[in-house]
Amino acid sequence: MGAANTSLSSPDRSHRSEYSPELNLGDVPENCVALILNYMEPPEICKLARINRAFRSASTADFIWVSKLPSNYHHLARKLLINDKNKLGEKEIFARLSRPVSFDSGNKEFWVDKMTGGVCVSISSKRLTITGIDDRRYWNHIPSDESRFPTVAYLKQIWWVEVDGDVEFCFPAGTYTLSFKLRLGKVIKRNGRRVYCTEDVHGWGVKPVEFKLIMEGTGKQTVVRQFLETTGNWEYHRVGEFTVDDSNKPTKVKFSLNQIDCTHTKGGLSIDSVLISPANCS
Repeated sequence: MGAANTSLSSPDRSHRSEYSPELNLGDVPENCVALILNYMEPPEICKLARINRAFRSASTADFIWVSKLPSNYHHLARKLLINDKNKLGEKEIFARLSRPVSFDSGNKEFWVDKMTGGVCVSISSKRLTITGIDDRRYWNHIPSDESRFPTVAYLKQIWWVEVDGDVEFCFPAGTYTLSFKLRLGKVIKRNGRRVYCTEDVHGWGVKPVEFKLIMEGTGKQTVVRQFLETTGNWEYHRVGEFTVDDSNKPTKVKFSLNQIDCTHTKGGLSIDSVLISPANCS
């Protein structure tokens, strides 16, 4: 009797699928998958694309990647020589733009940040105007495997430091932060090992360095003063922010780094680059 009750209350599992079939991820319509992926970040989309054929196909939908790309991505794509005759899907355009794209004879790079969809620009020290850079008693361009560029500028010793630069670029609308990437000291190889060297570092604790950012055509400028410290690491020294309203015309900004107190010498400064990135980009 007990066995009979058990049989009645617990139907055979082997017949359950006959009446209530179970769905799996492969049964989800592709357009539904695409709508879900549209709300995810690019790294997550690429991971889910590995699940099955439906997810892989849905992940290539143009509308997903248009929402991840900058508003003026067609202009940026032209720098990759992508045009109507060389049509690529938006996913492929995103993939190419999220890798560094060199311009200005290799002295500048831009890329799309994968998480925010914002545009970052990096300017090499070789593209900066540095007083005394041609006199090797003061400055040198030294090779570096820590930089995205082949070399960094290194100051041995000088009485005054003057570094100026500018960039003109079609930034998407938004707010951007400009920073100098600097370090006191340099890395050298000694007995086959990388060694951090500070023997030239001096003079930075007397007066602060003055950083300046000017957005051309607006009259807006930011001036900050900071002391440089010997940490052994590359440091991003934030200068200020600027806002772009029109994505379809170039924005030009000027920037500088100065320490022109001639009462003392200073040395041991490495200048890697200047970075412009969206203010919401970590």
